[in-house]
Amino acid sequence: MEIEISNRLATLGHPLRLKIFRLLMRRYPDQLSAGEICDVLGIKPSTASNYLSALMGAGLIGQTRAGNSLLYAINMSTCGETFDFLLNDCCRGRPELCQPANLISPEGDTEMPDQKYNVLFICSGNSARSIFAEALLRDLAGDRFNAYSAGTKPKSELNAFAVDVLRQKGHDVAPLQSKNISAFQTDEAPKMDFVFTVCNQAANEECPSWQGQPISGHWGLPDPVKASGTDAEISLAFQGTYGALRNRITAFSALPVAALDRVSLQKAVDDIAKLDV
Repeated sequence: MEIEISNRLATLGHPLRLKIFRLLMRRYPDQLSAGEICDVLGIKPSTASNYLSALMGAGLIGQTRAGNSLLYAINMSTCGETFDFLLNDCCRGRPELCQPANLISPEGDTEMPDQKYNVLFICSGNSARSIFAEALLRDLAGDRFNAYSAGTKPKSELNAFAVDVLRQKGHDVAPLQSKNISAFQTDEAPKMDFVFTVCNQAANEECPSWQGQPISGHWGLPDPVKASGTDAEISLAFQGTYGALRNRITAFSALPVAALDRVSLQKAVDDIAKLDV
């Protein structure tokens, strides 16, 4: 086991291999093609091939075939095994030595506190998908969650089709507006308990660590803004995105958050990302 762990750590010791690993971790449970990895990180295909092979050889990522494409994703079981080994062997099973202090309560209780939780949804433009998510969570479970949304490159105004869908579904659109992610990264901003990316572009970007280390998840969905055709066909794309997010947020709001520890809650969040859309 020690040899395997040493090999995994040595593999991650190279900066570009670490960047690929971090990208796949941010996009988990998505599977990415080598071409997308190259585009996001700006590396050559031959270079990416060598680094992907090294990560697979260490067991840190897996590969599947979809038609003529090879897709790559984090091997979460191997990563968990590695982290467990480091905690139990190097830290002698003492989480206060190896985890950030803000994840450990004085009593060592790892369950989420029973409170009203702050949830932030992020996409690139903050004009449709993240706005849908904010409105849905607020209306479906506003008694338990404070819902927010933001964009890495927000639009100046909300998408008109998105606004129409929300109005048709009975949501109040008055509180909704596009905001930059930086608005939630100040000392005065509310401390987030959950942060979700709902588009691949936002998940591909390296955002600063969030204060308090919130539970995070990637719930990537196709961008309805890119839909083409008649107004009716475009509206149908927005309706589909709204429906997919409603399914996920309904499942999320049903979680017994206060009764779950961080590991169980993270797994539940990741499982929701796999719901059919």
